[in-house]
Amino acid sequence: MARDFSSRDAKNLITKHNALLSSLKDAAKLSGILKENIKKAADTLVVQEILTILRGVPVEELNREKNGIRVKALIDHNFTTMADLYVASVYNITAVRGISEDTAYTIKRIVNSFVEKTRNEIKIRLSVDNKNKYSANLVRAVSIYKNSLPHIQKCDDIIFDQSENIIDNIADLKPATNGLRWLFTSKSTKSKATEAYANLKELTDGSYGAEVRSTLSALNKLSNTSLEDAWSDFTLDNVRFYNILEETNPGLLGTDDALYGLPEDLARQIQDECFFPDGLKCTLRRYQEWGVKYILHQEKVLLGDEMGLGKTIQAIAAMVSLKNTGATHFVVVCPASVVTNWCREIAKHSLLRATKVHGNDRKNALKCWLRTGGVAVTTYETTPHFELENDFKFAMLVVDEAHYIKNPYAKRTIHTKALCRHAERLLFMTGTALENKVDEMISLISILQPKIAEQVQGLAFMASAPQFRNKVAPVYYRRKREDVLTELPELIESKEWCAMSKDEEQIYEDAILGKHFTEARRVSWNIDNLKNSSKANRLKEIVEEAEAEDRKVIVFSFFLDTIRKIHMFLGQRCLNPINGSVSPQRRQEIIDEFDKAPAGSVLVAQIQSGGTGLNIQSASVVVICEPQFKPSIENQAISRAYRMGQSRNVLVYRLLCENSIDERITELLEQKQAIFDAFADKSVSAQQSLEIDDKTFGEIISEEIARINEKRGISAANVLPSETGEK
Repeated sequence: MARDFSSRDAKNLITKHNALLSSLKDAAKLSGILKENIKKAADTLVVQEILTILRGVPVEELNREKNGIRVKALIDHNFTTMADLYVASVYNITAVRGISEDTAYTIKRIVNSFVEKTRNEIKIRLSVDNKNKYSANLVRAVSIYKNSLPHIQKCDDIIFDQSENIIDNIADLKPATNGLRWLFTSKSTKSKATEAYANLKELTDGSYGAEVRSTLSALNKLSNTSLEDAWSDFTLDNVRFYNILEETNPGLLGTDDALYGLPEDLARQIQDECFFPDGLKCTLRRYQEWGVKYILHQEKVLLGDEMGLGKTIQAIAAMVSLKNTGATHFVVVCPASVVTNWCREIAKHSLLRATKVHGNDRKNALKCWLRTGGVAVTTYETTPHFELENDFKFAMLVVDEAHYIKNPYAKRTIHTKALCRHAERLLFMTGTALENKVDEMISLISILQPKIAEQVQGLAFMASAPQFRNKVAPVYYRRKREDVLTELPELIESKEWCAMSKDEEQIYEDAILGKHFTEARRVSWNIDNLKNSSKANRLKEIVEEAEAEDRKVIVFSFFLDTIRKIHMFLGQRCLNPINGSVSPQRRQEIIDEFDKAPAGSVLVAQIQSGGTGLNIQSASVVVICEPQFKPSIENQAISRAYRMGQSRNVLVYRLLCENSIDERITELLEQKQAIFDAFADKSVSAQQSLEIDDKTFGEIISEEIARINEKRGISAANVLPSETGEK
């Protein structure tokens, strides 16, 4: 039987296919190798972190337990820190005159115990602002692994689909590799060999060969990923990076608490809960997936995660999972300012359909939602018009900023509770710590799980005790950023004290003595020309520095006039400002424009409007123009940028003027913040208000009047303020 290929052609074709199969199998095993590379890079980074700390620990610490080690002899031989001893061998240490081998072993044991304690305290943080050789190698190793996974999976799929067929064809072709043997081969065997050759040739020249070569080439290219490309990849998708690090190096990020603060029995139940993420278009952090399972398992809960931890994403993921098990209708109730943001987040992160039930078209929108399903996003003000049949049930009601319904007698509380009766599951969410107001917490819990509310009502006085936390754990769940996002870049805060010019000082003092206290709060911004403003000039310097460092800036002020002046002063750098008159939809459009704007761009916002409900991770510089009366207002504003997904250190600048009420307000704010830090997240009922009220502000003003009068040589007038500017 004639053939149109030679024995050599057959051998070469078999060799080529064996080589491709071998390469595919090697590639399929690459996952384990790349994981090991991540572990090695992480271990190296940890060792360097340990060495950095040990370099600050003098060798004298060896005798902390009075071990009687001859420290001076070690110092004389240049062993001055624990780091020097850590990298030295027993042999090196024994070489020191007066140090025996037994003592050298003792020294190494002490040093190693230091190392272990240090290792347990180390939490890795990756930031594009803190690059070094070791962090860069880790980022590169993760980037290669992350981007290789789809190609490795493709190799697995190709092997599964084609290997058996190829091996069979190679076996059929083998008789054709020997010319002499071919002469004595049966007709049927020759026919099989000829067909096998044609099959294998078609595979190598066709889509199979192209796909294999393309996949292997992509893997090879990824193995040469540059450090610059790796850091860019990290900036775009750092959530995935951290998930991989948690998976490959448990505990590396300091987030190895498997129970996430829940009682063990409840935690085990949560762990076993099923979560179906098909249709979710984002990657969840491990603590977020745990939160979703908590929501699904407990059914009626209050999620109090600190701002920036992704409560919205967890709510969306819970709805996605429920949809995958047959649910069709969901409702979100939120403040009007974030309705648009909710709709956009639902569309961005899931395949769920969002319907805005708000405004003049609310009746038609409600009918549409009832007919088509998905997520109805509405406002507290619209809940009275959210009319449903008595027997109509929907899968889940999400109540955002749930502290809005803390007052059981308020109309929005009554209407929201009426809507709750139609929901099979309830998810209340708030980033505001409720532990410092136990009665408000219990009020919300009473809507969700009345029996638990009754049980803890009598324990409110002992809210700091473990018994109370365990009682509310089935319904109230709060994680703090420092506990679950230890890898967040640094938050670097600084007070920028500005020295007033003579004109600024005169305007400020006249405002105080003239009882224009709102003007006094706008110190330095109330000057006619901001070119002569000490705060404005410092702001300009900050913006220019930000541009040089490839950063963007958010500027917050309480006062509309200050916002207008800053916008005019900075000119083309500024996008349209955000204030209370800007619709929620337009706010989001401005933020989208800001995301695409170049470095050095500035977003100026009224702190009450731009400081809540928005995600602005593209900015890494936050400027606060004047001290606010509540620490929470400033914290919320900062959290717009300092949140999950931020890849840069966030720089916060507070612009303050010396010899003004800025000083006293800042001092009081720090005292209030200390109270908040001490109590609010430790389930202790804080008896003291966390805001500067009119009475306190009046005392500040009285002190200022006395100071200015004394400076001007005028007898102090006992005048209290009639306005605070916080209306």
